[in-house]
Formats: sequence, structure tokens, C-alpha cells
Amino acid sequence: MSADTDTDADAREQLIDLAEQFYEQFEGGDVPKMKIPTRTKSNIEYDEDKDVWVYGDRESTRTAKTISGAEKLLKATYTIDFLARQLDEDRSSTLRELYYLSESWDLDEAQFNSQDESNNLVEDLEIVSEVKREDFHMRPEESGAKVMGPLRIREQTNRGDREIHCQDDVGQGGYQIPNNPDTIEFLDNDAEFVLCVETGGMRDRLVENGFDDDYDALVVHLGGQPARATRRLTKRLHDELDLPVVVFTDGDPWSYRIFGSVSYGSIKSAHLSEYLATPEAQFVGIQPEDIVEYDLPTDPLSDSDVNALESELEDPRFQSDYWKEQIELQLEIDKKSEQQSLASYGLDFVTDTYLPERLDEMGVL
Repeated sequence: MSADTDTDADAREQLIDLAEQFYEQFEGGDVPKMKIPTRTKSNIEYDEDKDVWVYGDRESTRTAKTISGAEKLLKATYTIDFLARQLDEDRSSTLRELYYLSESWDLDEAQFNSQDESNNLVEDLEIVSEVKREDFHMRPEESGAKVMGPLRIREQTNRGDREIHCQDDVGQGGYQIPNNPDTIEFLDNDAEFVLCVETGGMRDRLVENGFDDDYDALVVHLGGQPARATRRLTKRLHDELDLPVVVFTDGDPWSYRIFGSVSYGSIKSAHLSEYLATPEAQFVGIQPEDIVEYDLPTDPLSDSDVNALESELEDPRFQSDYWKEQIELQLEIDKKSEQQSLASYGLDFVTDTYLPERLDEMGVL
């Protein structure tokens, strides 16, 4: 039996065990219920042993005492049945497909009212069963995140294993990260560090300018708020290849949260922080102090930007002296700036000057 088959069997067993708990509660005369950690900022805490943010002790309860609670447990049972059959058949499906598939279920009350509802239920099942959705064979829609750099891999696919060099065997678009990066085996690499980049435009600029070649960098496109697969691959590149990870984003509060999700984990997936987060990741910019030092083109902060920055001052993921100084400076100057504002100094400034100087200061180069 292969490792993949073992994983599938374990995932199926965990799901069935969860359904059996509902049955045993019924049989014992108890009202069925399911307890889940409260997924809010106020319920995440720092795990000093793992250097990531995880859920605290607060819990919410799905109980059949109410009509709404009963319907949620009914939907959970139908979803468990679907996922168990999917694993039996060695099939996979997307989160979007699950939402539409529910329309074929025989009870109207078991069908989902929105994709957010089905997405949240899959997350609930992950947390309660302690099995990742990737092991349920559930995948999101394609994130389109890519890697470009001196790395040779072997990827397991349903059409056999494929060996790929993430520079020599791909076009300028790079190697697309699969939904489950644990199907990738690292064969060889000449990389010095991993550079995670928020925007597609900046990622394209770096590749066009040959930054990956000149500095032996693995350029990972985050595509905005990064998908789980992107964060998982980034963590593996750090942990298994001992590569420093730096994150390059716009200079605004929403982009700082992108860094936070890479480094500390996100509130929504705090149950997977140990699996997804790279606590050693560093922030390369755009920093508020860069806005001042380079006199970058800017936009004024909106009310929502100000509220987000003030919220980050209270966010447990941004409690270091560095982040407090940067956020307070940004509130003082009342400005934000994009990565591509560096082009005000020319198209080569980011690769010839800004990144080399910043990475040298950080001890990465």
C-alpha cells in the first residue's frame, strides 16, 4: 500500500469516526453536537514552541437543539458521506463543485445555500477531524501562483511522475504550484533564498529583469492573499532546503496581512499554522520608511486603511517593535504606496538597487 493510499485511508477513517460520534450521541439519548474553536482574532494565541499563532480555548458548538444547528449537522453528515465516497473512488473535487453537488442531495435541508457555507463546513470538518482538506481530495479553484528559479522537482500527477526544472523547463510564466505541494519531491537546487512577491506585475518585472538568475532566487508569486498551497510550498522550501524566505508586498495594511499569513498564519486557518506558516520569513518591503526615504509616489490612506492599521497595532501577529514602528510611521505620514511605485526611478531600480540593498541589509545576500 502506497503512502498516498495510507493517507486516504486514514482521512476516510477520521471522517467516519466523526459521523459515528453523532450516531453514538443519538444512541445514548444525547442531542448531537460538534464543538469547534472560535475562529476570531480574539481567539488566537502565540505558541512559543512552534513560533506560530494557533486557536485558543474558546469554542462554539453546533447542536441539534435548534433548527439551524440541526441543519448544520445534517449538512456535515451528507458532506462526510460524499467525501468518504470520493476517497473510496480516488477522485477529487473543488470547493465550488461541492457547493453545486449538494443540489443533487435528496433532502433540501442538506443542500448548501451559498459557497461560503460549504467552504466553512469543510474548514469545520478539517478542524474537528484533524485532517487537511487536501487529504479529503478537496481543492480550491486554481490560484495561478507560480514559481521561477533554480529548482528541479519531481511532481506526482495522475498521469505519472514528471521531472521539471523551474527555469529550464518552463516558460516565462514559471511553474504552476499544484493544489497539494506535498506531491512535490525536491531533487536539486542552486537557490540562495525564496522571494515571495505579492503582485503579478512585480513578479513579471523581476523575471523579465533576470532577478532569479542574477541572484539565484526562487521567485514565488503570492497572487494577493496567498493560497494554502503557496504557503505550504514556501514553508517546505524553507524547512527542507534551508532557504531564507523574504516577502515583498505593497506598502499598505492589507499587504502586511499577506506577510502575516505567510509568516505567522492566518486567523481563518490557524488550525494549520504549523503546517502552513514560516515563522522565520522576513518582510523586505515596501516599508513605510521606504515611502519616506525614497519619496515614492503615494496615495492617501483611506478611512478603512487607517482602521486596518490601528487594528494591526492590536493584532498579536504584529506586536514586534519593528511592526509597531512601521505602522505608527505610516499613520503619521498618512500615505501608502505600491511595489510598482519603485518604477518612478526606472524599470531596473527594483532589481539593481532596491532589492539588493534591502536584502544585503537583512543579511540575505
